[in-house]
Amino acid sequence: MSQEKPQLKKQYYPINSNLRSYLEKYKRVTKTRVYYEDLLRFQGSIAVFDKEGKDTLWIRVYHNEFEKEELDRSLKKIYTLLHSDGDESSIEYLNVDYIDFCTFGNSKPFRVKIRNILNDNYTHFYIKKADASRIFGLEIEHIISPNSINFLVFEDTLIEEHIVGIPGDVFLEENLKECNEHEKTQIAKEFVKFNERCMIGLLGDMRSYNFVVIPIYDFDQRIFRIRAIDFDQQSYEGSFKLYKPHLFKENFKLSELVQNKLKPKSITQYQIEERSIIVKRLIDTKTRLKRLIEAMKSTKLAPDEHIQQLQDEIYEVTLDMNFKNANSMGEIVQAALDFMKRNYKFEDFT
Repeated sequence: MSQEKPQLKKQYYPINSNLRSYLEKYKRVTKTRVYYEDLLRFQGSIAVFDKEGKDTLWIRVYHNEFEKEELDRSLKKIYTLLHSDGDESSIEYLNVDYIDFCTFGNSKPFRVKIRNILNDNYTHFYIKKADASRIFGLEIEHIISPNSINFLVFEDTLIEEHIVGIPGDVFLEENLKECNEHEKTQIAKEFVKFNERCMIGLLGDMRSYNFVVIPIYDFDQRIFRIRAIDFDQQSYEGSFKLYKPHLFKENFKLSELVQNKLKPKSITQYQIEERSIIVKRLIDTKTRLKRLIEAMKSTKLAPDEHIQQLQDEIYEVTLDMNFKNANSMGEIVQAALDFMKRNYKFEDFT
């Protein structure tokens, strides 16, 4: 299956004043002090293994007692801001069970488990070094997808809520074979729509381990949703192919489902449906989207050679001079959204 490998490492792009103003406008900024660098000062760690004894490449970290007390208080406050209005009355019933550190990938996140000691319910959130391209990815997902994204920024630290679901690679390996034929057809439909959202919003590198599959029980059937969980490659890659999930070999089983379960006319129908829904979302969020794109235009999000390559490749497909004249990733995203609103020409799923 045709594909190109993205760069393994990409530089961080800082939050500029325009993006920070946008984040403040839409209540994405917190004043609660929590620094990514503070979590890096852990004193010890142990490897984390899954239920089958396989190394997860996460490590459980431990901080000294003096720092832990202050750190735990900030983390519990962050939890209340992510999941309520910041009311601190429940903090005494919250416990930081553990903090894990991911030793691979670009963002090297910390994963925090917060547990309510009254009922033993728990949830996770992630703390990362804030990267402008990732923040734009989160915001675009929030606007054009059916999924609300919950995150906060404190100076140069990014806090993201955990997105629940079965990791795509795990689902393809363990769960797909248990699905009946109707469910497989529904998954194929969902993957077509997911592919459209990624391509239109320029969210790259959506290999199976960068999205989750969410089973939903509806009366007498199960339906499935596919949701991105990694936004590091937002508007960064130069190759247009890397914004098309169906071209990655890691997603071959899903692409195969589409070919086997859906006729070409059905694929086109689902593409049109998804684009129509996106257009409605864009209309509903017109002012917010305009502010977001203006912030994107003012932010460097990729090397110049990536911008040039992507301009040329999308122009070859669309023959739209707005792509040819774009000078930044923000302008390319705007051209893509404008093109979609003006034209209903859809590529075959090939």
